[in-house]
Amino acid sequence: MSTQKSTRQKAGTVEDNALRLDTEKAEQIIEALNADLADAYVLYHQLHKHHWNVEGAEFLEIHVFLQEVYEDVEDAADEVAERLQALGGVPHASMTTLAANATVEHEDEDVYDIRTSLENDLEMMGDIIESYREHISLAEGMGDYATAEMLREQLETLEEHTHHIEHYLEDDSLVLESATK
Repeated sequence: MSTQKSTRQKAGTVEDNALRLDTEKAEQIIEALNADLADAYVLYHQLHKHHWNVEGAEFLEIHVFLQEVYEDVEDAADEVAERLQALGGVPHASMTTLAANATVEHEDEDVYDIRTSLENDLEMMGDIIESYREHISLAEGMGDYATAEMLREQLETLEEHTHHIEHYLEDDSLVLESATK
């Protein structure tokens, strides 16, 4: 293994890009995308935590659902990071940097009942949805329609998952009341 260190690009810098987006515009979009990337990893870890800890009669369905959601979030994060690089930026990659740049609040280490967990997921996803909407407008305003479209597609997926969580949290159930006593 080589011991030579060669830095190709310093974190926090923006280089010219082949996409012909002005560097000043790219800087603003990269900052927004790095926040989205940080938020995605906070959400990913929270969803994963809830996937591990879910219990109860609906265990399997919710366990599988949460895995689908965190895998979609991970795919979205990868797409955001690759777009950041295409725009000439450096994606946040360390846990410390991601945590420091997230706009959503981390859930603590405690394990909660699944209703509380899903309510926490719903809250975080709602905050990320609002952020995505702002960043779509930013990208469009800067003439970066491809980034806006990428975020729009991710927003649609996130909204769909959010809607499903909302349904899980409804009071209606086929479980007989006598079965819960």
